[in-house]
Amino acid sequence: MEKNIGMFDQFPDLGDEAKNAFSKELELLFVEKGGLLEQEGKVCSYLYFINEGSARSFYTRESKDITVSFSLEGEFVTAMHSFISRKPSYENIEVMEKTTVARISYEALLKLFEKHHDLERTYRMILEQYYITLEEQLIFAKFKSARDRYLDLMEYRPKIIHKASVGQIASYLDMSIETLSRIRGKI
Repeated sequence: MEKNIGMFDQFPDLGDEAKNAFSKELELLFVEKGGLLEQEGKVCSYLYFINEGSARSFYTRESKDITVSFSLEGEFVTAMHSFISRKPSYENIEVMEKTTVARISYEALLKLFEKHHDLERTYRMILEQYYITLEEQLIFAKFKSARDRYLDLMEYRPKIIHKASVGQIASYLDMSIETLSRIRGKI
């Protein structure tokens, strides 16, 4: 099925039967730039895979967007706290360009776990990667200088620099737009 191209590349041990069952539950969505996949205050019901495009997760505080993560083609994204806890989300997930995603519902995923235990293992790997990324971001923000944070972004996630606005990048890196502009000017 074309809608899951590349989705299983990072999980070579996942069996074909599980892949096919998972693929049958996927819904393909085309979302225009600025469209929301998930919205603050609502329970997140889907796990998304970005086939093409990009998204950012953010929350609003004092009428200001605070970007917490970026997701690119070939990555999974969801409002993880809400998806797992079944409580209303505090974050929004917005696409940054015309984006194609494949999504699976929470309920469908749970049913698949009952029948395909290798999918449970795969899901655990997705959660582990999410946790590692979150921890790295926390360390990244607390212990590195603003310049080093930007250099790391350039080295490890350069596509973000071309897809996100300066304000979104500054927010993600926990600095002002002016600081980011000074750093960019010196590099």
